[in-house]
Amino acid sequence: MSFAPQIKIPATYMRGGTSKGVFFKVDDLPERAQIAGVARDQLLLRVIGSPDPYGKQIDGMGGATSSTSKTVILAKSTQPNHDVDYLFGQVSIDKAFVDWSGNCGNLTAAVGSFAISNGLVAQDRIPENGICTVRIWQVNIKKTIIAHVPINNGQVQETGDFELDGVTFPAAEVQIEFLDPADDGEDGGAMFPTGNVVDTLDVPDIGSFQVTLINAGIPTIFLNAEDMGYQGTELQDDINSDVTALARFEKIRAYGAVKMGLIQDVSEAAGRQHTPKVAFVSKSKAYTSSSGKQVGEEDTDLLVRALSMGKLHHAMMGTAAVAIGTAAAIPNTLVNLAAGGGVREAVRFGHPSGTLRVGAEALNENGQWVVKKAIMSRSARVLMEGWVRVPADSF
Repeated sequence: MSFAPQIKIPATYMRGGTSKGVFFKVDDLPERAQIAGVARDQLLLRVIGSPDPYGKQIDGMGGATSSTSKTVILAKSTQPNHDVDYLFGQVSIDKAFVDWSGNCGNLTAAVGSFAISNGLVAQDRIPENGICTVRIWQVNIKKTIIAHVPINNGQVQETGDFELDGVTFPAAEVQIEFLDPADDGEDGGAMFPTGNVVDTLDVPDIGSFQVTLINAGIPTIFLNAEDMGYQGTELQDDINSDVTALARFEKIRAYGAVKMGLIQDVSEAAGRQHTPKVAFVSKSKAYTSSSGKQVGEEDTDLLVRALSMGKLHHAMMGTAAVAIGTAAAIPNTLVNLAAGGGVREAVRFGHPSGTLRVGAEALNENGQWVVKKAIMSRSARVLMEGWVRVPADSF
């Protein structure tokens, strides 16, 4: 019996924010995987080690969590006044499925670094020392993101003293600007798809909940923690060890997706795991983070817990942070009310690993809320570079 040999593909394994993923240049991929389709999806599934009925991704690069089951494909930009095209694929752990429906805000922090180091940014745009402004076209959501990447002696500076809760070691700060982060109508309508900042969501056999449904950064369903029977101080195990709670959140997510216009029927939610996100908010309280750090009531404006790919996230997704900052800036959303109400240009929120500050510029134009940009700081680092290997007959 003969078996197909392994092939090797140039790749870089990177941390961006509180996520990790495998990064590729599109022209380094095998030819049939350079375009969207079954071959590309099968290749990325095999790289990451999915589907894995054991849920461990032992035979791949994935880390068996939504934060570490990620892939990125980059290319020189085809868009005017942009440097790099950024395509993100969220790989399911236990299913043969790659979700292309949204962005990863955390890995965005690593896109600029990779683009500079791999010749995707014109040399005359890279200073010898200082900050390189990388103009990113986010292909999944068709939005512009600006990454401000520190440069030292012509090379990307990765080490530094910037600390990010959810990441063990300090690194260099990368400021990210998400321009015009609200949806422009292509996928679910305007920033508030129902036209309301607060709606009532009826979920059969579970109940009716006040929700803020928002398309900003990533489509997100916000609920009040107390309406779900929670304090807002919960850590991962409090939610992820409760199968009944996870099923309840998934059902709420499915019905919320229908109300947002993202799907037509709740049965479609299983094929759209990455979006929308579901999160619950509460007023600020003291709690102990997952690392043992004490977070005081005065350290935050509000608390937020968010689920990704069916599990409570260990920190906060970058795109969900954009949604939080945007919703906080708009009076009377559930996020804004949890933060104390009024007009806000920035909030610091508590998540399971600590705190994060995010800013947003919101304006009311002709009776409609618009957000010009959302800003946050992240960090990124190359963990390994070289080649990934996959069986030649796996895609």
